[in-house]
Amino acid sequence: MTGYSIEQAAERMGLSKHTLRYYEREGLLPPIDKAANGHRRYTDDDLGWVKFLQLLRGTGMPIREMKDFVALTWAGDHTVADRVEVLMRYRVELRDRMARDREHMAFLDHKIGVYTDMLAARDATPERVNS
Repeated sequence: MTGYSIEQAAERMGLSKHTLRYYEREGLLPPIDKAANGHRRYTDDDLGWVKFLQLLRGTGMPIREMKDFVALTWAGDHTVADRVEVLMRYRVELRDRMARDREHMAFLDHKIGVYTDMLAARDATPERVNS
């Protein structure tokens, strides 16, 4: 049987084996095929699902809502409007979070500049000022 072992899949996706097992146990992944020895074998499609889950999680979506979203996806195309609604809600939340993060970055940049200038003034000597 081909595919990726759980170790290989975890490494490729930047997750722990525990997280992969958790996603599977929680019903967030389709059933993962197993080799004759009983070990999981992940396909590229499985890893695509994992990537999708990572992206949903990165939006701030909690696991319980990810479960609902996955259920909508598996229910079929008649749920597309519901999925769009969920994703649009998280897009708004993500946009707001990004705006706050830009404000935080501007504050940090400003304070770093102030402190760097203070250090430069403290370390200034007449020779450096005149050159």
